[in-house]
Formats: sequence, structure tokens, C-alpha cells
Amino acid sequence: MVVQDRRGGAVTLAVACGTGLAVGLLATGCSPDGAAADDQAPPARAAAASEVQRSADALVRAGSARVRTAMETASGGTRVAIRGTGTYDFRAASGRLRVLLPDPADQPREGHQPVTEILAPGALYMKNRGAGVPADKWVRVATASLDDGNLVTGGVTDPLTAAELLRGARKVTYRGEGRLGGVRVRHYRGTTDIEAAARAASRRSRPALVAAEKGFTTEVVPFDAYLDDAGRVRKVRERFQFANGAPQGALVTSTTELSGFGVKVRRVALPERSAIYAGRIASATP
Repeated sequence: MVVQDRRGGAVTLAVACGTGLAVGLLATGCSPDGAAADDQAPPARAAAASEVQRSADALVRAGSARVRTAMETASGGTRVAIRGTGTYDFRAASGRLRVLLPDPADQPREGHQPVTEILAPGALYMKNRGAGVPADKWVRVATASLDDGNLVTGGVTDPLTAAELLRGARKVTYRGEGRLGGVRVRHYRGTTDIEAAARAASRRSRPALVAAEKGFTTEVVPFDAYLDDAGRVRKVRERFQFANGAPQGALVTSTTELSGFGVKVRRVALPERSAIYAGRIASATP
């Protein structure tokens, strides 16, 4: 996939899917309408914002979780979706996910292999990602080198980074209670500021969020967050306007769902240096 920034430069992470849209920006979902009114008093808004801002700390206390991700990009009337599943260790800020890309038009489903992604502090490792990369090799990308801090480039938003982004939450309204996977949740809607989130983020997440300040049309990111009674994120949906050269940019919606908190997660082993692909990643022709 090729991600293009506002200055016309390109970050090469090339994988094209048969939709004609480069796969490097990906996300999912539509914002459900909540039940609460938007005219909440300032103290209520301040309390809601504070709870959302603290949700990343609650995840670290939880230790680990099962993860489902969905990402959808809408640009020029074309929509591309990616989905992933796996587990994540919030204390180690690392996880392993199996990511399904859209099927290329000229390739049967049985020949389309999922991508394995390892999320680690400061780096993203991908296997079976990129034309010309040997099947036994990994592609390594330094997340701080990407203009979006890998919030969308890899097709998966790192679950801890997605929660850390909420540290910049502003104008938050409480939308009411509901149930998600049988668990009672509180629904909050608002916007978060990437720069403010970067200032408040943990040492592990800060470099990615600092990098992300450069890659989007606006630093204000609308979100819907669903928190359980322990203040943990059960679901968060964030919408990014990406300056990718399209007339209106690409609208990228990233959804992260968490469950099974405290699940036993094996320590993620990073690929050996000899297993890292050092060659050029070719772009596929749509």
C-alpha cells in the first residue's frame, strides 16, 4: 500500500487489493445514534471527558484482552474493508493479530492468505504483506516513521494507541447505557485532539501519536467509545480524515472491540533480524 501525505510524499507499504484503492488506509462502521441529549451541563461533560481520558489506564490494569478490529476506507465512492482478530497485552504494549484483506478481483479466495501482524512498541511486523516479499520473511516498519503513526496504515489500529488517543477527548457527551456482548456499557461520543493526546500519552504510545499529528487533514478525531463498569474500553470507533491526495481526502473509520479481559496471552516473540525482509516492496497494479 502507498500512503501519501499532504506534501505529496509517499510512505511505501505496498499492497493493492482489486478494488483499485491502495490498502494502507483501512477501517469500519457507522456511528450508532445514542439516546442522551447533547445539551448536557458543563460538569456532566467534564465528568464524561475525564472517564474517557482515563480508559487507557483501565486497560493497562486489565492486563490483556481478545481483540477484534475492523477498518473501512471511503474515497472517491469506493469502500475498502479489512478485519482482524487476535490478542493483546496492554502491559507489554504488544499483540498478534490475523488480518484479512479484501479479496483481489483476479485471485480466488482460497489463494488469498491472511496477513499476520505483530504489534510492538515502536514497530509493526507483517508477514505475507507486500508483493515480492518471500513467504518466510517479515516486513518491519518503524511506526514513528509513518505520517499517521500507524493509526491506519497497517489496516489495524494498535489497541493501546486507540485508547491512548482518547486522552485528548474533548466535548464528550454521555449517550446512554446499552449492552455489548452481554456486558453493560456506557456510550460516550465526542472528539479527541491528536496533539493533546500525544502530550498526555504514555512513553510507549507517545512517538506514534506525535507522528500522527502530521498525517491527517485535521487533528480533531470524532469517536464513539463504549466503557464497561470498570472503565475499560469495550469498543471504540474513531474516524480519521486522511490527506491522501484524494479531492476530499480519505475517510477512514477504525473500530476496535475488546473482550475476555485478563485472558492468558503468550509473550509475543519478535522476528529474528535474519527473518526481516530488507528488499523493496513492489506495488501491485490495481
